[in-house]
Amino acid sequence: MFNGILGCKPDKMEEACGVFGIYGSDEDVARLTYYALYALQHRGQECAGIAVSDGKGMKLHKGQGLVSEVFTDNMVASLTGKIAIGHVLYSTMGTNVALSAEPLICSYLNGSLALAHNGSLTNAKKLKEKLAAQGAVFQASIDAELIVNLIARNGQESMEKALQKAMQEIKGSYALVIMTEEQLIGVRDPFGNRPLCLGKLDNSYVLASESCAFDVLGAEFIRDVAPGEIVIIDQEGLHSFNFSNPVERALCVFEFVYFARPDSTIDGINVMEARRAMGRQLAKEKPVDVDIVIPVPDSGIAGALGYAEGINCVFDMGLMKNRYIGRTFIRPAQSERDLGVRLKINPVTKLVKGKRVGIVDDSIVRGTTSKKIVQMLRNSGAQEVHMLITSPPVIAPCYYGIDTSERSQLIAGQKSPEEIRKHIGADTLSYLSMEGMYRALGQDSGFCIACLSAKYPIEIPTGEKLGKKEV
Repeated sequence: MFNGILGCKPDKMEEACGVFGIYGSDEDVARLTYYALYALQHRGQECAGIAVSDGKGMKLHKGQGLVSEVFTDNMVASLTGKIAIGHVLYSTMGTNVALSAEPLICSYLNGSLALAHNGSLTNAKKLKEKLAAQGAVFQASIDAELIVNLIARNGQESMEKALQKAMQEIKGSYALVIMTEEQLIGVRDPFGNRPLCLGKLDNSYVLASESCAFDVLGAEFIRDVAPGEIVIIDQEGLHSFNFSNPVERALCVFEFVYFARPDSTIDGINVMEARRAMGRQLAKEKPVDVDIVIPVPDSGIAGALGYAEGINCVFDMGLMKNRYIGRTFIRPAQSERDLGVRLKINPVTKLVKGKRVGIVDDSIVRGTTSKKIVQMLRNSGAQEVHMLITSPPVIAPCYYGIDTSERSQLIAGQKSPEEIRKHIGADTLSYLSMEGMYRALGQDSGFCIACLSAKYPIEIPTGEKLGKKEV
């Protein structure tokens, strides 16, 4: 994953966050949640948090930074309980990061409630106005506050009924983990836009954004939480129910293009296999005559392997990524931008010099990084540079919890493929077709492709441009 230089708008679409939950009285739930958040760190690097319940009350620790920066060993040890939920956040540009940190804990009629959310409510503005008119008070502009308020407003009801009523009022994209003093709850939106899965670790149940978190813990994957399903885990075991009428699934296709870890499986599709199949499919559609195929690390690796297989060409790591530049990397001055890029990623000159190079990436969002990488390869002596993208062009912004630029800043929303090719300086530019992407995924429907088609499956306010969400 190459996200550009710290302090600039990223040249990739960024996932908003990852969630995790565990119910297990015999386990060190906070420590297991800590390890699970490590596995989900790719979904958010701005904040991390863990909340625990011991059946009588709740404890919470959260803060800005990576999981390793937010939690010390002593801090994790102090979070004792039998239920825990965790959250990692990628904050959208211009948001108040400190106020966006989750889980969110509140007290209401029936006790305490903690909630962590992945996604974005498309009717958040309208809901906030309605709740504020009824006397609700908000500290931050996060959807989690709205959802907690809606649940608490029905606090005289059972949790099942309170949840059901709350879910009827919200629209948009969401995967939730919720903790009461005695229950762990998972909720997935009716379209299944955000992933959420269920597993078992000895006598404990676990919920996570991705199955890779289960693998780290040695937990058994049971199944994905179904779109429109509420899963409740307590001392009596697990039970679930649907809170909405069936609609066509609209799982975010960028989970397979870029967001998810390659070792995860989402709704029956393995991410690594899907990305490799996208590379093979692109090789069928747009074969180029090159001497070597290289990926943009790390998100282009699987696609590059597939493309190299498809054209029967040498695959090698012709670009090296510096894995030791962290979040605190000092932003270079404008005159040092190229140096900043080279500090993060750099060509292996011996591999590319004098070669016709096919370079594979998962997507182009703004085009700035692609342009710099093409130039670096040319400076390292590449004879030709062919840019190969294992997804269709990103032409429209996302309103469902993904941090994308406005359409005016999406290069494919403004320029044709040929104009983009000239802009980035490549000899050729090839995108995977929409039909080819579906073929690689093995399904011809069930995905949200709004950013690739400008057709939005989940209602957004008509005539109103949504601002950036703090999700």
